[in-house]
Amino acid sequence: MEPLVVDAGEATTDDILDALESGRRVIVRTQFLGEAHEVTLRYDGVWYCDTPTRLHKHDSREEMRTCLERQGYASGGDGDATG
Repeated sequence: MEPLVVDAGEATTDDILDALESGRRVIVRTQFLGEAHEVTLRYDGVWYCDTPTRLHKHDSREEMRTCLERQGYASGGDGDATG
């Protein structure tokens, strides 16, 4: 299955979480200190957020939701882009 590739803030949190739960990886393109980076998200019973500098693990959908929104990888879960 092809990964879902999105720019940071482009997809809703729920869309990303649903894609992960269906077995799809999500690649988020983001900017940090003026440089482009990719963050790979995946789920296999544990939620993973693999950044260029660190691998974050989360035990629940809600922990992953918080990470996605805090880091600006996703917009709010209700479909608006305000986060």
